[in-house]
Amino acid sequence: MASPTKDAVLTNAVELARQVAIDAAEQPEHVGEHLGVVVEGDRLVSHTFASNSPGYRGWHWTVTLARVPRARVATICEVELLPGDTAVLAPAWLPWSERLRPGDIGAGDVLPFMPGDPRLVPGYVATGDAEQDRVAIEELALARVRVLAPEGRERAAERWYAGSQGPTAPGALAAAAACQTCAFMVQLSGPLGQLFGVCANEWSPDDAKVVSLDHGCGAHSETDIEPHASDWPDPVAKIDDLDLELVSLVEESPAAIQDEPEAEAVVEAEAEPVVEPEPVVQPETATDETPTDETPTDETPAPPES
Repeated sequence: MASPTKDAVLTNAVELARQVAIDAAEQPEHVGEHLGVVVEGDRLVSHTFASNSPGYRGWHWTVTLARVPRARVATICEVELLPGDTAVLAPAWLPWSERLRPGDIGAGDVLPFMPGDPRLVPGYVATGDAEQDRVAIEELALARVRVLAPEGRERAAERWYAGSQGPTAPGALAAAAACQTCAFMVQLSGPLGQLFGVCANEWSPDDAKVVSLDHGCGAHSETDIEPHASDWPDPVAKIDDLDLELVSLVEESPAAIQDEPEAEAVVEAEAEPVVEPEPVVQPETATDETPTDETPTDETPAPPES
């Protein structure tokens, strides 16, 4: 089959194609230089122009022209902005079931049920007996239509254990003791309780979160920091020159302490002033000589009168 040849009328209609691209663009300057002509078929070509539109780097304007047989004018078929080999493209479209990620559900959002979810199994299988099914659902409170399947339980355990509440978290590696020995650990019931519990310590960064038993943090109930000297420098001593304190340099014995009142009395007695006796004045005699004990005398004292 012979390849189509270039049509002279359509190939030379560059200005017509440019004007069509300018009319489609938001601004005339968004249409750049002419890049070339692509032969699409017999009497069918496409003119390409560079795109100067912001955010469309690597894209180009494509204007397709056609000519009917024996006509001398070009007819406009379509105009569009197409990506080139270096264009920045959005990722391939994915359905919501494959695009949704954990944490995308916000307040007021509703996640539709996924048929055939491997994480769930029926919570109660109807027996066909209306009365038996009513008793099981209404009176025995078997109202959960679906419950967690073994696969769902295993996937949750693997996700929790490898996450930020598992043993490999930075806080757990720096902890001095594991959550298993902490008083704030509330252990779960069922199969998951063999490996996980809920933290009930308001000071812990994992409060109200599911943590593994070999997880840990600095708020363990049985640990404390080792005492050490203060990191602050010693304060400058304050000296009061007007305050005097008497300090005894000799340690007093218990006996001295018992005799302390007598010692105080002696001190008080010694503190009393000593009164000097007044000098005795001898009476004057007729003679100049004063008899002494060594001088004999003939005088005999007269006997007292009766």
